[in-house]
Amino acid sequence: MYILGVSAFYHDSAATLLQDGRIVAAAQEERFTRKKHDSSFPVHAIEYCLEAAGCEMADVDHVAFYDKPFLKFERLLETYLAFAPRGFRSFSVAVPVWLREKLFQKDLLIREFKNFRKDVDWSEKLLFSEHHLSHAASAFFPSPFEEAVVLTMDGVGEWATTSVAIGRGEKLEVQKEIHFPHSLGLLYSAFTYYTGFKVNSGEYKLMGLAPYGEPRYVDLIYDKLIDVKEDGSFWLDQSYFNYCTGLTMTNDRFADLFGQPPRGSEAELTQFHMDVAASIQQVTEEVVLRLVNSLAEEYDCPNLCLAGGVALNCVANGRVQREGRFDNVWVQPASGDAGGSLGAALAAHHLHLGKPRRLSGAQDEMLGSYLGPEYEQQDCEARLSALGARFEVLDDDAVVDQAARAIADDQVVGWMQGRMEFGPRALGNRSILGNAASTSAQKQINLKIKYRESFRPFAPSVLRESVSDWFDFDGDSPYMLLVHDVKPCQRVPMDDTQKALFGIDKLNVVRSSIPAVTHVDYSARIQTVHRETNEKYHALIDRVGQLTGTPMVVNTSFNVRGEPIVCTPEDAFRCFMGTEMDVLVVGNCLLRKQDQDPSLSIDYKNAFELD
Repeated sequence: MYILGVSAFYHDSAATLLQDGRIVAAAQEERFTRKKHDSSFPVHAIEYCLEAAGCEMADVDHVAFYDKPFLKFERLLETYLAFAPRGFRSFSVAVPVWLREKLFQKDLLIREFKNFRKDVDWSEKLLFSEHHLSHAASAFFPSPFEEAVVLTMDGVGEWATTSVAIGRGEKLEVQKEIHFPHSLGLLYSAFTYYTGFKVNSGEYKLMGLAPYGEPRYVDLIYDKLIDVKEDGSFWLDQSYFNYCTGLTMTNDRFADLFGQPPRGSEAELTQFHMDVAASIQQVTEEVVLRLVNSLAEEYDCPNLCLAGGVALNCVANGRVQREGRFDNVWVQPASGDAGGSLGAALAAHHLHLGKPRRLSGAQDEMLGSYLGPEYEQQDCEARLSALGARFEVLDDDAVVDQAARAIADDQVVGWMQGRMEFGPRALGNRSILGNAASTSAQKQINLKIKYRESFRPFAPSVLRESVSDWFDFDGDSPYMLLVHDVKPCQRVPMDDTQKALFGIDKLNVVRSSIPAVTHVDYSARIQTVHRETNEKYHALIDRVGQLTGTPMVVNTSFNVRGEPIVCTPEDAFRCFMGTEMDVLVVGNCLLRKQDQDPSLSIDYKNAFELD
């Protein structure tokens, strides 16, 4: 039995295909269209999923959509009625779109599926899941737990912004919800907007900026913006926000509260913005912890699953793991809306059809999140040759050795192997890699390769068996969704002058034996690499460790600012030739920049809209 899950029409459209309940393939539409956060119907992602399974659209038994459009329309109308006459401009913009496209989304979906097969009665095959149920299903069903509490936190689904579900076997039941407009995700996005970053895209920048600041505004946020109860439930004072009725996230009253207008997207980042970031990050962590700990007291269950956009806040996740009262925590790697396609398919399989779960005993059922397209060696060679690339073909051992030697020599390596990752993180198959022990790699990769803000931290990919030698952590973090501290024995003490630095001035201080992956607060967003799920990447890091004594690499996604992560060999070569990367490895093809035809270089820095 095949079930196709689809998320679309808001942001991060995606498709997932299940075969007899097992995840066969999953991918975001942006990877194919090269339009970041593409919200269009995921035609290309669906085509890929069908090809990966070796089936056709007519073979699909059910199609599951990740939310219920009519309930969203109900929320839109009720919100505008509640705030009327305020917000008429926003209402007049939104409602025609909803009437034309969203309210009749079932008909729109059926038309899209008929473009694949006209002779199929799609109205009989089409199912709808609620948004938060899709998130919860994406977290619980692939987890390694027979039973778990599932906490979903995001901006908003139909009505829910925070929800709690209990999963047992093939059952999953939502227990309680917090409803719009009271939303931890929208609160964080409001500060994302206020500090000049793009909503639904730049929240991770806000998180990365926070350690440069001091949480000076925490009390102000609690006093004026959010009322948090003992159990973690919360209420937001809407008089400071504009997202219910306007075209922005915050209003003049919000700006007056903090004493400055919203920052422009390319304006200078000051200590004020860093302090604001630190403040909302601390509030978010405290609210999440209070929610988690109240749930641990309420439900007699040792396991917690997390999903929704807020679950991508890996700093908060790290605190939940360290300070929370659950024994085990598992976070869905595609926690945002793309993962809704997976959750909708799993909800259809287990909840609608009543099919039992079959846990494999593996770390989880996500296959390392390596669920996207892959390219055979012969195909890679043909595609690169057609582009005019100059490369040598090596065996597995040699390509690993040459790439490791380049990293050990402080060169930057583009690394494209196997199946593309599903979710926002590059996990070693579509990655840009560097030397974690380098004092210059962080700045070099940010400014010369990623073309992005210099303050942004990088993650270490470290062998699972070595993680506790370097970090205050000895567990699994395969999806780069947990932040933990560098061990004290690996830190470099700061002198009084360095301690007195503020803001971005902290950036260039060498504070550990692995400076390229140590953030200014001595933390790191860790990816543990497991031989069982990625043998070649594990071998590469092991070889780097043999050469340098440091069994880890800098790992950042293979793209530049504003670009989706690369998918094809062509994408990888264009990014390689448009940046100052030194080496590119595609399958077993190894390319060195100095060997390439200079005329193939392109202006890549301005090729994509800023994210």
